[in-house]
Amino acid sequence: MPGDVRRTVDTHRIVARAHELIGEPYRWGGKSLEEGFDCSGLLVYLYGSIANRKLPRTTASMIAQRGNAVGREELRPGDAVFFNHNGSGRTSHVGLYIGDNRFIHAPSTGKTIRIDSLDNGYWQRSYTTARRFSG
Repeated sequence: MPGDVRRTVDTHRIVARAHELIGEPYRWGGKSLEEGFDCSGLLVYLYGSIANRKLPRTTASMIAQRGNAVGREELRPGDAVFFNHNGSGRTSHVGLYIGDNRFIHAPSTGKTIRIDSLDNGYWQRSYTTARRFSG
């Protein structure tokens, strides 16, 4: 399978699998179905289990991969979208962009994996950058 086609198939499968995980519990440090997921652990799990691609474990390490930077207007399903707390401070949260200005993420303790919109005021203020790990 040519590289571009394989990346497209993998990205589609990553997004489909993320949808299947909606409702799974957030757990700080978690990166598996058994443990639950934190925000970066969710992406590590998705890319590792579907595309056999090893991502950095932390949000900060993911952002450090500047060669993979993507502008907001260039977002494609499968891209990692990053946020800080209410528009201030360091970037500390990541989700998986799924298209139509929406993303899937593991939000915080006591919550479950869910879909949110980049159009939401909180996420608009908090958005900082994006990375493409699918090639």
